[in-house]
Amino acid sequence: MNDTINIPILNLDSEEQNLKLDKFLSELDLLDSYSIHPNEISITAKKLPKASLKVYEFLKQNNFKINSIEKSYPVLNMTCASCASSSQANLKRQYGVVNADVNYGNGIGKIEFIPSLTNPEKLKDSLISVGYDLVIDESKNQDAELEELKDNHLKHLKRNVIYSLIFGIPLFIIGMFFMDMPYANYIMWALSTPILFIFGQQFYIGALKQLKNKSANMDTLVALSTSVAYLFSVFNTLFPSYWHSKGLHPHPYFEAAGLIIVFILIGKLMEENAKGNTSEAIKKLIGLQPKTVQIISEGKQKEIAIENVNIGDIILAKAGEKIAVDGIIIDGNSFVDESSLTGEPIPVEKKIDSKVFSGTVNQNSPIQYKALKVGNETLLAQIIQSVKNAQGSKAPVQKLVDKIAGIFVPTVIIIALLTFITWIVLGQENSFTMALLSMITVLVIACPCALGLATPTAIMVGMGKGAEQGILIKNAESLELAKKINTIILDKTGTITEGKPKVQEIVWFDENPSINILYTIEKNTTHPLANAIADYLGEYDILPELKIEEIAGKGLKCSYLNNEYYIGKINWLDELNIPKSKEFDESVTNFLNENYTISFFASNDKIIGLIGISDELKSNSIKAIQTLHEHNIEVYMVTGDNESSAKAIGEKVKIDKIVANALPTDKMNIIKDLQQQGKIVAMVGDGINDSAALAQADVSIAMGNGSDIAIDVAQITLIGGDLTKVNKAINLSTQTVKTIHQNLFWAFIYNVIGIPIAAGILYPINGFLLNPMLAGAAMALSSVSVVTNSLFLKYKKI
Repeated sequence: MNDTINIPILNLDSEEQNLKLDKFLSELDLLDSYSIHPNEISITAKKLPKASLKVYEFLKQNNFKINSIEKSYPVLNMTCASCASSSQANLKRQYGVVNADVNYGNGIGKIEFIPSLTNPEKLKDSLISVGYDLVIDESKNQDAELEELKDNHLKHLKRNVIYSLIFGIPLFIIGMFFMDMPYANYIMWALSTPILFIFGQQFYIGALKQLKNKSANMDTLVALSTSVAYLFSVFNTLFPSYWHSKGLHPHPYFEAAGLIIVFILIGKLMEENAKGNTSEAIKKLIGLQPKTVQIISEGKQKEIAIENVNIGDIILAKAGEKIAVDGIIIDGNSFVDESSLTGEPIPVEKKIDSKVFSGTVNQNSPIQYKALKVGNETLLAQIIQSVKNAQGSKAPVQKLVDKIAGIFVPTVIIIALLTFITWIVLGQENSFTMALLSMITVLVIACPCALGLATPTAIMVGMGKGAEQGILIKNAESLELAKKINTIILDKTGTITEGKPKVQEIVWFDENPSINILYTIEKNTTHPLANAIADYLGEYDILPELKIEEIAGKGLKCSYLNNEYYIGKINWLDELNIPKSKEFDESVTNFLNENYTISFFASNDKIIGLIGISDELKSNSIKAIQTLHEHNIEVYMVTGDNESSAKAIGEKVKIDKIVANALPTDKMNIIKDLQQQGKIVAMVGDGINDSAALAQADVSIAMGNGSDIAIDVAQITLIGGDLTKVNKAINLSTQTVKTIHQNLFWAFIYNVIGIPIAAGILYPINGFLLNPMLAGAAMALSSVSVVTNSLFLKYKKI
């Protein structure tokens, strides 16, 4: 039966696009029919999910605007990587779903869907029908509720482990040492039954749900292997005469069935504990925000819950207290520890009009600040959400692993059946028992979990480590690619330099230079250089009698006590006919050699002072670029600034190539040219004019003190704007990818070696046949070893 879906498209108004779309749809073999309407297309196909995904991919690649949204929801009841593949496939089959990615490592499903065609409730119902669940509640308490669910699951798992051990230990002792005692079989039967069907019932329930869905996962392997061993043992206990008549001993395997469940439950408990540790960074970030705050209302202090803070509220932060929301200081000054956001240990001085951020710590003195951003709008909340989204994203290498996980369980079942048939045919004495035990061992030892956890656990730890260091990485793809960077494009202003003018030097030509007049002028104007000059001069009394006039394109003129004063560009001096001294000319030459922006301060008959201003280098720029060179990375500086200014900065920091007077399109084209030469290019910038270049680069890096547009476009954001973190991000990428490769190697090797041994490949050589109980323990430990290796990443220096 053919199904039909209507896909709403917002920009079906171009004839060229319509022709391109029509050509694609006409050539797509999966479609039975299609039609293009003004605001949507209608497609009909037998395999609609597969066909619609192809159409969605084409629409995205060709910039068609699909009226879709992307949301991340926790997926519950997954027990292995095959579960992630199964739930992901189920979501992709749903009407109106554009794409879905389910990550077993952190239990998050990232779903893109068309709201006019489906909704989260329908997606939740579709997963419940196949044994999973979707947490679609997006309230403020979702994190707390999820944490409670995880805690309850962990408590339930701990209880099952403890009770299964209480029954399992005597089962093991009888099965290994007292098998000939009276009623041994019946006692072991009684001990193994609650282990399997009470404490291990999750495996059987999961397997039945998978069977209903015509799929299989790790639960299927565990349920099959233990059920076969259990039923075989029951038959041998009740009908021993059948085997006696054939001259064989009716050996029961209750201890194998029971202890397989015990070992796997212990492994699951260890795995859950280890997985919980991979998300420690998120928990730390969430814990940075206080639960209550002190607000100032009508001159009185009042304690309220953090959820009730509104924009504009005045909040008091005493020494040692955390800043609750993003805001601006209106009273007081102090030092604030921002290491939780930037990774920098040195506290930052804050005074009136300084911005403060949620999660940082006020250190010295009480301050009052006005709330500017609250709730999910704060920098801390955005970092938490970005890290969650990033930890849920998949690295490119994960695509291959997902495909393997999707066919892993059916493949193992086939291998187990072939093992059984082989030993029935080739075995001699006790061939049936040997065939059965080998089949059970194959089913038990195979572990899709280790494969499924290899990549996401490393990504989660890597992303969390980056967040703690002030390196915010938006997706796994950029984290994986960063290690391959061999060329970096740096913007100048705000990236290599501070991005704000600073007075480097003032030369005075008058013994009494009237500094308070200059200070008053600068404090009473909005010129971009005014604050820099006032900050350099220090604190002086402001003279109220001054009258200031702005002369367009030249500078400022003021009158005070019947005298005229001027401050501005030096070419204005010729027009004013103010005489220049030899000392003045020498100072101008020196300032030009230093590439300073030059201003003069003069009265109506003499030059009082010469001011040299420049955009100061960031303190760590030289070190950062030197480190990049040490890693054989070619560094370009591409700036819109003039050539002399660019050259002066470039020579100081030893840039490989300098491009000045560059427009935003020039930056983008330079990156394209480098990419065509086969280079992996990273762009580091902070302004709106960098956004096109950031979008073009293979890896885009925004300085966290830059524009919102640059930060939105970039894949990596360096909170605080420290350029040395570029190299740290590359090192983090290298270490994370190395950990992923180690995990995948051991996960593959475990299964490649373990399954043949379980099948009995060594038996003809040395008579070794793996015990199913040991196979269960090995399977449990394989997942734990992969997660533990990922956790080591937390302690590596970047």
